[in-house]
Amino acid sequence: MKAIRRFSVRPVLPDPLRPLHRLARNLRWSWHPETRELLESVDPGGWRESGGDPVRMLGTVPASRLADLAEDRSFLRRLTAAADDLDDYLTGPRWYQGRAATGDDPGPRAEGAVPSAESVVPYGGSAVFDASAPPGGTVLPGGTVPSGGSAASSVSALPGGSVPSGGPVPPGGPVSSGGSAPPGASVPPAASAPPGASAPPGASAPSDASAPPGTSAHSGLPAAIAYFSPEFGITAALPQYSGGLGILAGDHLKAASDLGVPLLGVGLLYRHGYFRQSLSREGWQQEHYPLLDPNELPLTHLCEADGRPVRVTLTLPGGRPLSARVWQAQVGRVPLLLLDSDLEENGPGERDVTDRLYGGGSEHRLRQEMLLGIGGVRAVRAYCRLTGHPEPEVFHTNEGHAGFQGLERIRELVADGADFDAAHEAVRAGTVFTTHTPVPAGIDRFDRELVARHFGDDAELPGIEAERILALGMETYPGGEPGLFNMAVMGLRLAQRANGVSTLHGRVSREMFAGLWPGFDPEEVPITSVTNGVHAPTWTAPEVARLGARQFGHLPDGELWELRRTLRKRLVAEVRRRLYDSWRQRGAGTAELGWIDGVLDPDVLTIGFARRVPSYKRLTLMLRDRDRLTRLLLHPERPVQIVVAGKAHPADEGGKRLVQELVRFADDPRVRHRLVFLPDYGMGMAQRLYPGCDVWLNNPLRPLEACGTSGMKAALNGGLNLSVLDGWWDEWYDPDFGWAIPTADGEAVDETRRDDLEAAALYDLLERRVAPCFYDRGPEGLPGRWIGMVRRTLTTLGPRVLADRMVREYVDRLYVPAARSHRALDPSAAAGLATWKARLRAAWPGVAVDHVEAQPTPPSPGGAAELGSVLSLRVWVRLGGLDPADVAVQVVAGRVDDADRITDATHVPLAPASGPDAEGRLRYEGTLALDRTGPFGYTVRVLPVHRLLAHPAEAGLIAVPSRTTSEAAGVLMR
Repeated sequence: MKAIRRFSVRPVLPDPLRPLHRLARNLRWSWHPETRELLESVDPGGWRESGGDPVRMLGTVPASRLADLAEDRSFLRRLTAAADDLDDYLTGPRWYQGRAATGDDPGPRAEGAVPSAESVVPYGGSAVFDASAPPGGTVLPGGTVPSGGSAASSVSALPGGSVPSGGPVPPGGPVSSGGSAPPGASVPPAASAPPGASAPPGASAPSDASAPPGTSAHSGLPAAIAYFSPEFGITAALPQYSGGLGILAGDHLKAASDLGVPLLGVGLLYRHGYFRQSLSREGWQQEHYPLLDPNELPLTHLCEADGRPVRVTLTLPGGRPLSARVWQAQVGRVPLLLLDSDLEENGPGERDVTDRLYGGGSEHRLRQEMLLGIGGVRAVRAYCRLTGHPEPEVFHTNEGHAGFQGLERIRELVADGADFDAAHEAVRAGTVFTTHTPVPAGIDRFDRELVARHFGDDAELPGIEAERILALGMETYPGGEPGLFNMAVMGLRLAQRANGVSTLHGRVSREMFAGLWPGFDPEEVPITSVTNGVHAPTWTAPEVARLGARQFGHLPDGELWELRRTLRKRLVAEVRRRLYDSWRQRGAGTAELGWIDGVLDPDVLTIGFARRVPSYKRLTLMLRDRDRLTRLLLHPERPVQIVVAGKAHPADEGGKRLVQELVRFADDPRVRHRLVFLPDYGMGMAQRLYPGCDVWLNNPLRPLEACGTSGMKAALNGGLNLSVLDGWWDEWYDPDFGWAIPTADGEAVDETRRDDLEAAALYDLLERRVAPCFYDRGPEGLPGRWIGMVRRTLTTLGPRVLADRMVREYVDRLYVPAARSHRALDPSAAAGLATWKARLRAAWPGVAVDHVEAQPTPPSPGGAAELGSVLSLRVWVRLGGLDPADVAVQVVAGRVDDADRITDATHVPLAPASGPDAEGRLRYEGTLALDRTGPFGYTVRVLPVHRLLAHPAEAGLIAVPSRTTSEAAGVLMR
């Protein structure tokens, strides 16, 4: 018989055991071994049956067992110690509070900079980095980099909020028409908070999310940060993730908790989560969507003071309501709010908005993202109102899915009396946008008319013109599609600060989105990068965590090698168990599966490959030459074995075919003991897979891997990387840490030839370098070279890849500057900035570099110049009615390539030397030292300047000499 309704009956714990509830519902247990061991000891059998989920386990513990534990003095002492430890973790000062207490003012950290290994404490520590580690002192890239193009004509971008006849709307923000700054609209410096600014009221926080003391304008640290993401991979017990984006978001929250950063997570609660994967007998991927009961998950309702659950409501086209309840998960110190539309009061379509992660058509996805962004802000406001948690000063959107949060914040300010342009400026100041995709196809894009129907007087955000909303996401730039609404484009236009997730990805992103800043070279596009990291306590095997990074430098070779063998042996056992279960699901009988007892060997070189299965990750590259791969797997002296896992998106038929191709090869009786495919890849599997692999393989199409963090998790456990130089491996590769797979880049190489070449390079590395290094043994029977690489990976690479490092970078380089900008743009300053941009926009068509004169000293006949000479420059500029204080006139100089593009540029300011002449031109003068040899060139440019601009390109406006002006100035010298 099938039940017509399902509900949960929670256990009533004896009073002495009541702390178990709190320990089980704070997800810190998922990365705190002592708490996890205590919970497992309550009922080891129930722990295994629940998959290590303490909430589910406690719901099944027999009353007799609970009664025994309530009388067990030893257990109660452990329980008290664990509860006290959690209290200390939640309320004690940590890295962030230390910064606030000392008023430490973090300077900007260089892109990609990492702390030294000496500043790292063992992986098992509560905070991986020492709070005293210096933040570094170099500036962000892209601030003053060349604007090449000596022969460019004057460029006028159109960042206006209302799009004039198809003009672009760059991230500099919409501006209103005409006018000047109102009286009293003082503009405080961007580098400091305005006098008297302080954290929002209500600094007391709930016990599980203590607000950091002293986080006011005086410390520079934001009082709170709201972090929006469509998925969060915290633990397998809360299956709300599909892949790397969610795992990264979960690690971000956990690292923020460990560091005491006052983060507030915001996402959706998907009734079916992401799909569970199994295989048919033919090896075809099959999807299953188990129904999740929130009452059986580590969640609690967010309730009003009278006990009623909080409701967040949006208005859909035609005035139809979309309501959502708000669930709260506690991730250490960090509250995570999850919105759930599965309410009886909703219609069937509205109820299904949060049915599954990344499911449904365009309208379904649009409504999910509206609920995440707009509803998410409303949930944050309710949470802060009810708990006293500080209101966020910074809003961080993890990819474009949550971009609508900026629109809701604009609506709030408009409701308080601001106009749209001023509200936009205020919202941008406190927003950080992170892009995770290196290809336009990876971005959510919606039909313009679909978006338009969802906003307006009978839909969401009434009172704001739909055209103003649409302008933020339209691809109104060269190469864009004007009929599409681009969520990443909106994210960039609503954020004053943006970043990619590795140094290489930052460069790719600047090129991909350069159309939003016309006239600027990609190097100057204001998108920086913060390389992703991974949460060590989550991903490090307990044996490795107990030793810690420092001890690996002194551990004898024999002990380190035995540790690696122990982890490999555990993986072999896990693989056999999962493979047996998979074959039983595929319809095999027990009598057919005796061969599984011989699958994998704990003494054979083990390679791991596990990730999502889009085509660019090239799951089947290893199958390019099957005979050669077979020889590698079956080598009589130096065999390799490979463990593969991964899910294809349910709608990706091509990805499913790749899975089937791999599975069919792995089913071959000749190699099935050496190569296995494990279905249903998730966090539980990954936590066994990463530590047990000797080598982690990654062979994406370069540069399509934005970062990739699986190899980082392997490195934390002593695994070596074998990867294409893409994502994080491109910046941190070192021969001590693994091997780089050569790539066949170049337009002349077709796709088939490229894959053939790169597969051959992979086989060569395995045959000639990787396997010999693993199997070459010294007098004591140990692979000395391999052990040395493992040791250096653990001691040198491991500290770099940590999420603690990543979150500290976000704090220092993005959150603190965003909080300062947020404080500086009070209503008056925001209105003044918007009005200034409007005046700038109106005048810019009249801004021009009219004439350039250059005189070298000593004179250089023939157009050549000697090293050490000085170039005196006089430049006549038309300002179109702007004040000289509104602009900066610069010389951009450096070496030039064959196309006369300036590289390795320096920027020299020119100063006004005279007032307007008879033609209304101002003369600017300055000198340029010729301090390098070889082909050299310069140009002159005019940029807007304002103390509240975060970047020279922010306004999207630039003026450079015309071709005639450039040729008259003799720009190039050789």
